[in-house]
Amino acid sequence: MAWFFLIIGGLFEVAFTFCLGKANEATGNEVYWWYGGFAISIAISMGLLIKATQTLPLGTAYAVWTGIGALGTVLMGILVFKDPVGFWRMFFMFTLVSSIIGIKFVSN
Repeated sequence: MAWFFLIIGGLFEVAFTFCLGKANEATGNEVYWWYGGFAISIAISMGLLIKATQTLPLGTAYAVWTGIGALGTVLMGILVFKDPVGFWRMFFMFTLVSSIIGIKFVSN
């Protein structure tokens, strides 16, 4: 169950970066809605990380949580915010995914 909490927490990390990006694009009162989503997402993400670390080793949990957030944020940037895509960017995303999978397999 801890791995489930960790994965969902990583996805909420992507959600809070998404809200931050949308807040930067928003105008007027819409900005506050995006910042509200940011605050809620970060609270859920951190809460799930805390829950996961009650069972998983802290270093493993944090590395996987951060990796999921980083990978998801890069993909979101490419798909939603039209960030550039290049060979080296994709290469290092692949190595990040490989590292996350490797950490999962060597952890208890």
